[in-house]
This record gives sequence, structure tokens and C-alpha cells, in this order.
Amino acid sequence: MGMSAEDERAASPRDEEWPEAEKAEKLARGAALKWASGVFYRPEKLEGLGHYRRRETQRNSSIQSRLKSTVQSYLEGVNAGLEQLRSAAQEVQSVCQDLGAARWALLDSADHFQGLQQMRELMEEHVQLASVVQVLPQIFSVHEVFSHILQLLHGQHLLEAHVELMMVEQLRDDILSQLHLRGLSSAQATVLSYFSGLQDLNESLARQLWDIVGSSLRLVREDPVLFVTAVRIIEREEKIDDTLLLEATFLPPGRPKGWRQKFYQVLQDTITGAHFHAPCMDAEGPGLAKHLAALQKGIVSELRVVKDLMVQCVPAHYNILSVCTATYHQALTSHLQEILREDLDKQGIFLLLEWALRVYHSPEMMGHPDLLPEVDVSALDPLMSSELVDQTERRYVMKVKASVFEWMQRTLEVEFKEWFTEEEPETDHQGFFQSALPAIVMQMLNENIQVASLITDSLQQKIYNMALEELEAFLSRLREALVQCGKEHQQDRALPKFYISHLLAVLNNNLALSNSVSSLHPDTACREVPASLQAALDRIQKKATQLLLEELLLDLQPLCLQLPSRKWLSGSQLVGSMCEVIDKYAKDFSRVRKPVFTLLLAESELLVANQYLRALLQRKMVCKSREERGQLCHRLLQDATQLRELFCGLGLDQSQQSLEAVFALRELICLKDPALLSLEVLGFITKYPDVSDEHISTLLDIRGDVSKEVRHVVLEMMAQHPQDLPEGYRPIFSTILVPVPELPFCLRKGKCA
Repeated sequence: MGMSAEDERAASPRDEEWPEAEKAEKLARGAALKWASGVFYRPEKLEGLGHYRRRETQRNSSIQSRLKSTVQSYLEGVNAGLEQLRSAAQEVQSVCQDLGAARWALLDSADHFQGLQQMRELMEEHVQLASVVQVLPQIFSVHEVFSHILQLLHGQHLLEAHVELMMVEQLRDDILSQLHLRGLSSAQATVLSYFSGLQDLNESLARQLWDIVGSSLRLVREDPVLFVTAVRIIEREEKIDDTLLLEATFLPPGRPKGWRQKFYQVLQDTITGAHFHAPCMDAEGPGLAKHLAALQKGIVSELRVVKDLMVQCVPAHYNILSVCTATYHQALTSHLQEILREDLDKQGIFLLLEWALRVYHSPEMMGHPDLLPEVDVSALDPLMSSELVDQTERRYVMKVKASVFEWMQRTLEVEFKEWFTEEEPETDHQGFFQSALPAIVMQMLNENIQVASLITDSLQQKIYNMALEELEAFLSRLREALVQCGKEHQQDRALPKFYISHLLAVLNNNLALSNSVSSLHPDTACREVPASLQAALDRIQKKATQLLLEELLLDLQPLCLQLPSRKWLSGSQLVGSMCEVIDKYAKDFSRVRKPVFTLLLAESELLVANQYLRALLQRKMVCKSREERGQLCHRLLQDATQLRELFCGLGLDQSQQSLEAVFALRELICLKDPALLSLEVLGFITKYPDVSDEHISTLLDIRGDVSKEVRHVVLEMMAQHPQDLPEGYRPIFSTILVPVPELPFCLRKGKCA
């Protein structure tokens, strides 16, 4: 059912005024319709319509009664509030009237206040004069107080003297503060002049305080009262400084005194002066050792006093033990640097490194049980920086190097002199020749390496590297000494008397050094000998072996000069004599240890084979007939067999012998059919690739039955089959130079035959 126009006009203002009410009414109507449609969706449900109408009527009545009650209580509260507002407005109006009356009363009394200002100024002046009158007795007695304070200071009544001194200072500071506030700076000079004695008294008190602080380590043991008194006075002055600095309005002259900082400074200067400003000690080891021992004992003793006694005499915030520990540490750092500027010997440098890196942190010093755990230097910087340690270690290495060089040179000189004595070298329990040289050298190097291990691993490694360098240099000088000895022996073979024996001793010594070098390495897992040092050892062995072989050669050469000859060919005892010489030397060689003995046998056998072949090829003998060629082959077989059996009997395996070349050469000479020479020569040069055309040509000449065509075929075959020396091959023929065949003489314009 629609609304009329008049109803719409009547509802419009209400809707505009209460839009929420209209919205709520619409929602309620919608909800009611929804409920009704849900309940009366079937005709038979309309029978309960009366029941639902009565129930809803009762609910509406209940809601309306509650709304009326709520509105009634709300209206009563509004009425009470309006009454209170009315009362407050009346009271405010009354207060405004009273304030207006007071304002007019004050305006009427303004003229009277001018007279009160003058009275206020007179009152302030009166108060100031009264204050001055009160302190006049104190001001007039200032000089008398000065005398009393001086007497107290002389009697070491420091606390009483300081109390009176503070009172006089307070009086002076109050006067100066008042003058400062009134801008009367000109009058301040008069006050300062009147109180000038304060400065002298302060200085006198300070001198006594610093003398006490300077003797604090002794006083806390004997009579700590004076020291505690000094600390109390210092703390009083520190509190006065703090108070004045916080106010920051006026700072009296001489403030802040900063006596606590001065306390630390005096204590540090005392510690430094007592131990570290001593006259320059002896730079040699014993003097430095005594000095370091005295430092160790003194520092530990004084830190005990600080920890056990002085800590109890000062406030906890002084951290006196930490301050003293840091002072000793820093002073030691500077002191050690001063000592290092001296020209210390190696013992001095070692002592310093050991003391700084080992002793200082050990239980004998800063790790002493009486100091732990309060004393802890681990948080401080190292006593010696890593750069200084490295620099000092290098200095130590240079000193040790000079000492090692001197000792090694002296040892070498003694060794060289022993070579020319009238006695054989000493032998060990197995009869091998030896001298004391290896033991002296290795003991010297090993001791220095072991000593360095007591300091740091880096120093040990530096000493080890230096030891290897010096050993290598020593071996070079030893080789030079061998060369010099060999030259002198060449001039007179009678000198040295036991030349061969000493050379054998050198070989045994060299072997002993070679076996001992690996033991020097600090790391037991790394026992490799550096290549350069091994090369130096090999050069010594090679040189001594060479000198021995030269001796053998000198004794063999007179016999080799008789090869080949008709007398030799007919059956002389020439090779038998050679075997006697070789056997004699082999007996001497048996005085060296087996590795070197085997080497000497092998080199001797190579020398004998080389000299034998050299004699055959250089002084070639041409066979004139088949019988003579057969005789030569027989002689070569006998000689080679005799020499081979000799060396086999001496212990040299047949596979290691070079005399097999003589047997192979004999096969070339014994070959009955020259046409097969090219094939035989091919096998020969394959086995001995250092054979040259000249060697083969000489061998063909010795046969005496080789035609030019066969010679040409053989040499052509060699040209077509060049040979390379295999690895590990021991040359036999390359050191043998054969005579160059003479060219046929030709006329100027003729043809060669």
C-alpha cells in the first residue's frame, strides 16, 4: 500500500535527519518478510497465525518498556550535567570579577614597588658584607694556616695537611668565583697574589706524594700506611676535579690537577727506571744472560707484591695489577728493541729470542703459579712482533753461518794437513779408512739445528737451510783441496806418503756424509737430500775416484806401452803383470765400503778395457798371415779371459764388465771369410754404438786381408745404419782416438796413385 504525498513530505525531513533509522526499519521489514515466508510457506501453517501474533505483541511490549527505561535514565543524566554547567559558569564569572579587582589594585601599587627595589639592593649588599665579615678571620689567618700546613708536611702528617690545604683552596676559590660572577677580573690578581703560597704548598705536597708512589713497592711491604694516605689524597683531589668540571661555571687556577693520571705516570716511570734504564750491559752472552735473569727475577717478585699487597691498598677501579703488568710488558718490548740495536753475538741473540719467546710466557715468569690467573699477558701485543722475530732470526742465522764457516774451514785445514802426514788415516772397527771430518761436520750442523728447535720451528728451518748451503759450499772447498792435493802428488808421487789411503778415506767420509745428511731434516717424514747437495757429494766422489784411477793408470801405462808387440804375441807375462797391479789396487780399494768399492772395481775394469783397446787401435799391428792372425786371436782370448776372471774373482759381475768388447773385437779379427765382415760389423756396432768408422777401418787394417771392395762395403753399411747411444750406455770406444791415416804424397801436376 503506497504512501500519500503529505506522508512523503512529512517523512522527508525525518529521513534526512535520521538516515540510520530508515535503514534499520527497512532491514527489520526485510527480515520479518523472510521469516514469515519461511514459516507460512504452506496453507496449513496459517492456523498458528494467532499464536505467532500474540507472541510478537508480547515481545514488542517488552522491548518498548526497556527503551522507555533507557531513555528516561539518559534524560536524567543530561539534566544533572546541565545543572553542573550552570553552576560552573557562575563560579567562572565570579573568579573573573575577583581577578579584575586584583589587577586594578596592583596598578594602583606600582609606584610603591620602586622604593622596594632600592631596599632589595641594600639587603643584597648587606648580605655580602655580612659574608665578608664572617670570612675575614679566615682570610687574616691564611698565612698562619700556610705555616701550619708546612709544619704538617714536614712531619708527614699528610692527611691533616691536605684537609687544611683544601679549606684554604675552597676559601680562595669562593672569593674568585664571586669576583668572576661580578666581572671584577682586576681584583682577581690581588686575591691570587694574597694566596700565592698555595702553589708552593701544593707542589710540596705533590712532591711527597710522588716520592711515596715511587717507593710504593717497598712501602706496601714495610709500611703501607703512607701509600694508602697518598692514594686517599689523590682520590680527594680527583673528586674535586670531577665536581668542578661538571659545574663548568668557573674553573679555579690549577684545576684540574689530574693527580690520578700523574699517579699512573709516576708508577710507570718508577718501574721503567728501576729495570730498564740501567747502563748498557755486556753484549756478549754471559752479561746478557745475567741481565735477563735479573729482569725475570725482579719482575716476578714485584708483580707478586702488586698482586698480594698493593691491590688491597688502592680502589678496585685503579686496576693496578693490569696497569703494572702492561707497564712491565711495554717497557720490556722497548728494552728488548734497544738491546737488539747492539752488536750481539750469536749466543746473545739466541738468549734474547729464547727469553722473549719461551721464558717470558713460561711458568718461570709470567705464567708463574703465584701470578695466575690474575696476571694475563695473552691479551697484550707480542713482546716481539712477528717482523722483529723474523729479522732477529735472520741475524742469528748469519752469526751461526759465520761460525759454521769458520769451524768448517778449520776442519778442512786440519784434514788437508793430515793428508801429508807420515801416518795412514784411522780406520773403523771394520777396517775401513776414515777420518773425524764427517763426525765433526755433522755434529756441528746437527747441534745448531737442535738448538734452534728450542726457539721456533721457523728458526729451525732457517738454520737447516743454512746448514745445507754451508755443507754444499764446504764440499766445493773439499773438492778444491782434493784437486790441490792431486797436483802436488803429480809433481812428486812420493807425497803424500799415503796418498791412496787418504783418497779412500775421503770416499768413505763422503759416503758417511751422504748417509747422514737426511738426518738433519727437522721433519722425520721428509728425508730427501736436495739435488744441489747430492750433486756436490757426487762431485767429491767422482773427483776422488778419478784421482785413484789416475794412480792406477800411471802404474798400468808402462805395461800398456808394450801392447801390441811381437814379444807379447809370442806369449809374455804382460797381462799377468797387469793383473798383479790391478789386484794390488783392489786390495787397497777393499778399505772402502761396498757401494764405493763396487764403483771403483767397475771404473777400474772400464779403465783396463779402455787402455787395452786403446793400445790395440792406436799402435796397430798388421797381421801378415793367417797363422799370425790366429796367434793374435789366441792372445786376445787368453788376455781377455784372464782379466775377466780376475775381476770376477774380485766381485765384479761379468754382466757389468766392459771386457766383453775385447771378445767381440776378437771375433771380427778371427772371422775366416772377409765377405761376411759387413754382417759381423753390423752386429758389433749395434752392441757398441760409439764405434766410429775410423775404429772399424783400423780393425780391418789389423786383419791384413781385407780388400778395398770389402772395406768399402763395410763402411757403406755403417753409413746406412747410424747408431744412437741408448740411455745408460757406458762409452768404450768414443774416448779412443785412432791415428789419422797418412795421405799419399802427390806431385804438383800428377795424379794420386
